[in-house]
Amino acid sequence: MIKSFVDLEQSKKLAEILPIESADMYYYDNLPVPKVGYSIEVEKLYNKANIDYIPCWSLAALLKYLSEIKPQEYTFTLSVSEGKWCLGCVVYGRGYIRDEFNDNPVDACVAMIEKLNELKML
Repeated sequence: MIKSFVDLEQSKKLAEILPIESADMYYYDNLPVPKVGYSIEVEKLYNKANIDYIPCWSLAALLKYLSEIKPQEYTFTLSVSEGKWCLGCVVYGRGYIRDEFNDNPVDACVAMIEKLNELKML
């Protein structure tokens, strides 16, 4: 089975990096399974009630976000090789920047976003 969304710890990290509006799911009360449909308005209501409301990203939301990062400059490729998922990034004029190999595409996307953030390329 392929992991289809980020886990709670990844969500907390990504909430510091990504625009919250790019989330399409949420965790609340630290429950282990997210709900679909992140909303800033609902987050405000949960916060008033002192309930943790943490944005969460599905694989589709992560891929959409990556595709919208400087589309004239960056090209991302997702493939499988020898049982590992590989997310690559090509930057026009600079060549191949990075490959992230993981057991699933969600973790590859998270690793790529973290690396691009470190390199100040987001």
